Amino acid sequence: MSEHYQHRARKRFGQNFLHDAGVIHRILRSIHARQGERLLEIGPGQGALTEGLLGSGAQLDVIELDLDLIPILQHKFGQLPNFRLNQGDALKFDFRKLDAEPHSLRVVGNLPYNISTPLIFHLLSHADLIRDMHFMLQKEVVERLAAEPGGGDWGRLSIMVQYHCRVEHLFNVGPGAFNPPPKVDSAIVRLVPHEVLPHPAKDAAMLERVVREAFNQRRKTLRNTLKGLLDSAAIEAAGVDGSLRPEQLDLAAFVRLADQLVATGPSS
Repeated sequence: MSEHYQHRARKRFGQNFLHDAGVIHRILRSIHARQGERLLEIGPGQGALTEGLLGSGAQLDVIELDLDLIPILQHKFGQLPNFRLNQGDALKFDFRKLDAEPHSLRVVGNLPYNISTPLIFHLLSHADLIRDMHFMLQKEVVERLAAEPGGGDWGRLSIMVQYHCRVEHLFNVGPGAFNPPPKVDSAIVRLVPHEVLPHPAKDAAMLERVVREAFNQRRKTLRNTLKGLLDSAAIEAAGVDGSLRPEQLDLAAFVRLADQLVATGPSS
């Protein structure tokens, strides 16, 4: 590649470019893209995964924020008929303008730590369009996504993502796979939106509110942390023990609390 197309990773975008061929191959094998599928890559960087995704014959849209990377990506892939480049911020992107069929869009991304959580929530608001998502994230974020009740990793992120998706922690990736190497380990996660929610809430926004309040002070009991929303009698009516801490409750119990709040309104 000519000097004109060299690019240094930029700290403000949280860029760490994947360069390990073995890791790239393993990610592509996990995604297993096929001809005719609709793929969306968020933050393609210098195109480490892009090349393999396009090689599958799938139709690929990419979203890249860094203007300096646009000519590099156009130079590498712009002549391919199954490649389309969208310059912009994935956090503000309207995924519906891709005209994907329901449950068809396969989303891929090596996500910077600073936007990973808000971006996952933004994508979940379009869950009806998405077939699956494969993300490279900080390992501790993947552990929170895949957590089970009872441990310190179980919290708002685990519950709200598992409400919408099945979560699979696929494998870990060390810092040496990137340039520059990050200071943390990374991991690949697969999120598959449920076609039928296992624990549907009457009001998902109310569930979000209950979970946020519960974990604001995660060391306190539910009776204390939810007292602005539900009194002890309402918590008991939802079939939940108010003396438990929030991390001891599973998703179904939080849905029952949220439905109770919908039925009774906040405690005064």
